[in-house]
Amino acid sequence: MKIVDVSKVPVNENPHHVDARKVYDTEHATAVVITLAPGEALKKHITPVDVFFYVLEGTGVVEIGDERATVGRDHLVESPAKIPHRWINESDRPFRVLVVKVPRPASGTRVL
Repeated sequence: MKIVDVSKVPVNENPHHVDARKVYDTEHATAVVITLAPGEALKKHITPVDVFFYVLEGTGVVEIGDERATVGRDHLVESPAKIPHRWINESDRPFRVLVVKVPRPASGTRVL
């Protein structure tokens, strides 16, 4: 059994310049916990694989393609491969989301 304490995982350098911690990484899948402070946002980007997001804390705005929605804790959001997407924290509290990419992408994310 492997147990990961997310608070002890180092922040990964990323093009969005936000708190992103890779908590799971195998040949089959990868998972990252992203924390957005109030007012922070990810840049629009495209991933080469399908992604699902599970909101851990707070309220955030998700944009996928031409759609936009506000979601909160315990919501799961699906994002198809190769569609521009991003997260925005318009609230006054931290927003945390678990990002899972399955299968593990062979190439990186492309920031638009």
